[in-house]
Amino acid sequence: MDLEELTARLEKISVGYGERLGFDRDPDWFLLKLQEEVGELTQAYLQHTGRARAKGATPDDIRATFHQEFADVLCQLLLFARRHQVDLPAEVDRKWLRYEA
Repeated sequence: MDLEELTARLEKISVGYGERLGFDRDPDWFLLKLQEEVGELTQAYLQHTGRARAKGATPDDIRATFHQEFADVLCQLLLFARRHQVDLPAEVDRKWLRYEA
């Protein structure tokens, strides 16, 4: 999956989401939405590890939700980076991949 293409597709979806719900995706929204999704991932992790109430969900449902929350966090992070013109592949190279042996 090409990261730039994915991010462009996510942008279109996100614009539509904002239009449908009638809010401005201002710079703060991107960070706040990312924080919201990290919180949801945390909640799903707690359920997945048996440290939060299942709220009637089956183990399979809990596992599926846990996995889906990773996608939400990744997508919001990509949108946040795009909004601030961060070249994530270049930054990953600079920050992480320079340590490859």
